[in-house]
Amino acid sequence: MFSKKISLILKKNFLILSIFFILQSCGSWNPPDVKDSPINDADMRKRNIEEGRGITFGGKKGGSGNFDFATSNEMWRATLQILDFVPLSTADYGGGIIITDWYSDDLDSKESIKIMVNFLSNEIRADGIDIKVYKKICNQNFKCNTQLIKSNISNDIKLAVLKKAAQIKKQDGKKRAKDNNYTIVPSKE
Repeated sequence: MFSKKISLILKKNFLILSIFFILQSCGSWNPPDVKDSPINDADMRKRNIEEGRGITFGGKKGGSGNFDFATSNEMWRATLQILDFVPLSTADYGGGIIITDWYSDDLDSKESIKIMVNFLSNEIRADGIDIKVYKKICNQNFKCNTQLIKSNISNDIKLAVLKKAAQIKKQDGKKRAKDNNYTIVPSKE
């Protein structure tokens, strides 16, 4: 008899606590004003993106400024591999730019260089990448003069990037073919 009363009290308390927690978690509902909410889907998507609530997968392909993900872009990967000896200041894949920090072989040198790489295309082409090299010369009072170098350094870097990107693309093609059990027949060029 005594255990039935305790069991009944425990069940009541559990039920009351459960209802309390359920009601507590609900909170108050504040519906949005109709005049502030767009009616059509295009306006709703636009508002969500402006408020940072949007997410996009894929997107429009082709055209300038549209870049694939960094691991699939051979030009990006090749540039990072070629410039691995220089510390990077900025690497913005979305903006298609890599900027190195000032670099010098000798710590006591008053001269240093900075390399800026702009990606103009995803394709492995000479006009798909723009490389500028800047030189900074400082005097004893640490007054520095910075200028764009008009030499073969940028062309040498561009050539090295293009060669490396072609190698990466070839290796990726072989790997994909191997993963998909395809055989590669050499061309008769």
